[in-house]
Amino acid sequence: MNPRDLTVIEHIEELRKRLFIVAVFFVLAMAGGFFVAKPLVKYLQSTGANYNIELHAFDVVTPLAIYIQVVFLIAFILSSPVLMYQLWAFISPGLRDVERKATLSYIPYSFLLFLAGLSFSYFLLFPYVIKFMMNLSNDLEIQQTIGIHEYFSFLFKLTIPFGFLFQLPIVVLFFSRIGILSPELLIRIRKYSYFGLFVCAALIAPPELASHLMVSVPLFVLYEISIMISRIGYKKYLKSEEMRMKEEQEAEQKRQIEEALEQQRRQIEELNQ
Repeated sequence: MNPRDLTVIEHIEELRKRLFIVAVFFVLAMAGGFFVAKPLVKYLQSTGANYNIELHAFDVVTPLAIYIQVVFLIAFILSSPVLMYQLWAFISPGLRDVERKATLSYIPYSFLLFLAGLSFSYFLLFPYVIKFMMNLSNDLEIQQTIGIHEYFSFLFKLTIPFGFLFQLPIVVLFFSRIGILSPELLIRIRKYSYFGLFVCAALIAPPELASHLMVSVPLFVLYEISIMISRIGYKKYLKSEEMRMKEEQEAEQKRQIEEALEQQRRQIEELNQ
């Protein structure tokens, strides 16, 4: 059966199957995450150790909670390509062949951009914020006693959103490729988009100007890159639309010719009778 002809119930069943596949891969990734989580937790503490930060657990179950959170994070990252592929497979019947092939190629780039966002925030932004906060504490003569739960919560709050925000070029390219977005529209709404990104930066970054700029400026650069990428995607959309209309015109002309030939054949048969 053509996937486009499925009923609502059949679509829900198809979605259920694909979510089940994602869940299976997530569980397998969690199993692998249990082996990676311990060295990763030790590594993530290294940034704090570089600034002589001693991390403390104020609860008996806090180390276990941190360990499980890191396992879930590893599982999510490892299973995210499977999630994106299943999402693509679910919506791909509604796309044309050219769009289907093009959007499938976005999955590895999306995964790499997610890793790039995490890397940027962890290796550049997070050390700067930690250094600023520790220097401020020293200037105010405040002795900080930092809990490991608070340390990792702050780390995740600062890094994980960047993984999603770095998806902006891929999202823009996808919607430009199917004709929903255009570079002209992105330019017209640039100031509103900047404001939205500025608010996102305020929610992510600490309440300090330099940190806020370190978050905001890369997001603005990403938006400008997205506009350039949108030009490429939208040109391909216009080209595919032109080809589609040409194919439809040729099909219509072929149909008209066949109808004319059929009508002529009938007239000849009537004359022969």
